[in-house]
Amino acid sequence: SGLIGSGRTELLRLIYGADRADGGQVLLGDPPQRLSLRSPADSVRQGVALITEDRKGEGLLLDQSISANLALGNLPALARHGVIDRRREEALARRQVEALRVRCADTAQAVGELSGGNQQKVVIGRWLERDCQVLLFDEPTRGIDVGAKFDIYALLAELTRRGKALVVVSSDLRELMLICDRIGVLSAGRMVDTFERDAWTQDALLAAAFAGYKKRDALLATS
Repeated sequence: SGLIGSGRTELLRLIYGADRADGGQVLLGDPPQRLSLRSPADSVRQGVALITEDRKGEGLLLDQSISANLALGNLPALARHGVIDRRREEALARRQVEALRVRCADTAQAVGELSGGNQQKVVIGRWLERDCQVLLFDEPTRGIDVGAKFDIYALLAELTRRGKALVVVSSDLRELMLICDRIGVLSAGRMVDTFERDAWTQDALLAAAFAGYKKRDALLATS
């Protein structure tokens, strides 16, 4: 959680390797092992995926089919000598469309013709097919109607039951309070507090979101 400009999206991009971090480390597993995430390709190879906020601009090829979009990220398993096996691609697409209940005419339909919620399911299905263990969600329900939002919430809950680790960024506090086990609050580029379920309130989350800016402004005023 955090205000616009607090560093929420930047944090996900750093974890994913899309931006270069100045410092820090990413640990995964039990016992924790340090990951070397110098690029998105490194992250995907090690089971970390990003479901971007801008699914139309960064997550999907809108004029391509559902099956083609689901194949992205899984091409090594689908190709023989550099040529995609269309039967494997179609089998993958049907598997994920059925598992995620994507509403579509068929897997050949252009993904740009789907509703926002079904487009989001296609992006998620791409990474589930690769069996990524950590899924980073940036505004997972932005631009999605109310009914489809609850489909996405149910899907997130199912993923946690399957042992996936989810990190969700959202500007909607009510959404985070509904779906999260714990909420970390960023303010002015820093993590200022972490709240466990049943120990947070909306007022406490908002106070934490402003805390970093108040501290920064006080320092600027005395400098």
